[in-house]
Amino acid sequence: MFEKVKALLVEELQINENDITMEAELTGDLNINSIELADLIMMCEEKFGVEINEEDANKFVTVGDVVNYLEALENA
Repeated sequence: MFEKVKALLVEELQINENDITMEAELTGDLNINSIELADLIMMCEEKFGVEINEEDANKFVTVGDVVNYLEALENA
């Protein structure tokens, strides 16, 4: 799942691949703004066929938060 999320960040938001780790903060380390974060959430919903509610999305701080959330949905 990490590689899939990483690919989205690289392809869609032009984030440097080397900057993306599980611990990387979306806004702090990767400089993703609120509009880009909303785009990322929509892309994840489309790509993985899931629905991410706003309350959960507001808890996404790191790349790992997104990956772990998507893995939990996948395994539910």
